Amino acid sequence: MIDHKSLSIYPMLKLFTSVCTVLLLCTTSFSQDLIRVQECNSPSIKNQVDSLKSLYAKDGFVVFKEASITMESEYEMPVIVPLKQGEWYQFVFIGELTSRLYEVRMFDWNEKQVIYQKKMWGDVDGNIISYSYMPQFSEFHMIKPVQVNKQKKKNLCGYVMLLKRSKTTVLVNNTPTPAP
Repeated sequence: MIDHKSLSIYPMLKLFTSVCTVLLLCTTSFSQDLIRVQECNSPSIKNQVDSLKSLYAKDGFVVFKEASITMESEYEMPVIVPLKQGEWYQFVFIGELTSRLYEVRMFDWNEKQVIYQKKMWGDVDGNIISYSYMPQFSEFHMIKPVQVNKQKKKNLCGYVMLLKRSKTTVLVNNTPTPAP
């Protein structure tokens, strides 16, 4: 004789197994499209970073955010930062010396492009893009650095640094001094 209770559990078990399999496959396929930020280590970029930190510190800037990032050639690496109205910021992107092209685009919260800079390999300071910015509104901004390298497509080293002008420092005769 067939037990009706055991028959009713079989379709439920089959449905549960099917749902779990579909969820697992979906999770696996979506996770392949994620950009995972990984640190990189480049002694030449580290030297440039240290020099720029010293240079900007003399002008009254302090490091607000910074990160070394592993990048792929021709792929933007979006960086989202909160900026405050009236504050003076300095953004720096340093790419690998062997890359041919470096670009940085900055967008405000309304997705309006507020900064665009491009450097080529032959430029004097070709692998460094640096610009000042004072936002009109307190809001998040998205910064999208990219570098193009014909020799190396993956595992490119990049460094992003956001510095903020210290409120305790003002320029007097082009010299940073404590604010009154």
